[in-house]
Amino acid sequence: MALLELRDIHIYYGGIQAVKGIDLTVDEGEVVTLIGGNGAGKTTTLKTISGVKRPSHGTITFQGARIDGKPAHEIAGLGIGHAPEGRRIFGRMTVLENLQMGLYGAGKGGRTTRRRVEHDALARVFALFPILKEREMQLGGTLSGGQQQMLAIGRALMTRPALLMLDEPSMGLAPMLVERIFDVVKEINEQGTTILLIEQNASMALNAARRGYVIESGSIVLEDSAANLLHNDDVRKAYLGEE
Repeated sequence: MALLELRDIHIYYGGIQAVKGIDLTVDEGEVVTLIGGNGAGKTTTLKTISGVKRPSHGTITFQGARIDGKPAHEIAGLGIGHAPEGRRIFGRMTVLENLQMGLYGAGKGGRTTRRRVEHDALARVFALFPILKEREMQLGGTLSGGQQQMLAIGRALMTRPALLMLDEPSMGLAPMLVERIFDVVKEINEQGTTILLIEQNASMALNAARRGYVIESGSIVLEDSAANLLHNDDVRKAYLGEE
């Protein structure tokens, strides 16, 4: 059984159809990437999975249960973490406070349980991103772009999600930081977290993933192993900048 499954999903913004009947699956333990140009429907798809948008048609199931129609906070509580495009951290809150916001709704068994959940979650995030530990009392808005991206990913990890969705984690980062982010993505997956990745750097995304989907104008036009997509002539021309 797939961990996440989208079937015949249609999404509109007003009268404009952004996503046109896509099917997508993510199996437990995988890294799956969704690649495509600007405006293809990638971010809209992730927002719909996390409950920020509602599909007009189709079904989304997570761990065998339907989640389309559920509010975003309930979906997060079910085990889906989302690091959105543009990071969307709280600039006037400290690094620690931003991470604690990722625990909203967690540890409902009482104060002791919540403290234990928070302690364990922070330990994991700080192990992945030591710079965040060093800057835990610094305001989020004063961090560098790379550090803000680390913070966004760390916040999404605070509830130890079964599925982590990353939307453009390398956007605006220097090449050295991009490599660091993708090293962490690999480490998070090796720790047992399934990942659904959107990334403009198609080469990095496909090298990190097991499988990939290509979306154009709201429709899935190609699905294959990441290795095969890396060697697909159309993909190489359109997304890898090769002739």
